[in-house]
Amino acid sequence: MKTREFGELEAAIMDALWTADRALAVREIRETMTYRRDVAYTTVMTVANILFNKGVLHREKVGRAWRYQPRESREEHTARVMSEVLREGGDREATMIRLIEGFSDEEMARLHEALAEVRLRRGIAS
Repeated sequence: MKTREFGELEAAIMDALWTADRALAVREIRETMTYRRDVAYTTVMTVANILFNKGVLHREKVGRAWRYQPRESREEHTARVMSEVLREGGDREATMIRLIEGFSDEEMARLHEALAEVRLRRGIAS
């Protein structure tokens, strides 16, 4: 699935679903999402269906209502989008360097910890 940044309403729906600990019906999504204006039930239903068709959401019929949940966690989604951006950004090394140059000292320490963890998982000596 080709990923792009979510639109504002799509992001509000995804945030509501990522925050939930279970699949939600459209009514529940609408009640729990944070959006700057009131949105009709049918609009939320339409956008949830679009997100399903994009492959971002899973849905299951329960009674007469569809229940939606994300196919991947927020962190998995973000990591996949970042990987796609790196692949499409031309010179991957230069792009990574520019990204890392903007890290705070704390973020640099977390990056080192993450790299050590990945090396350990892969069985690579530090």
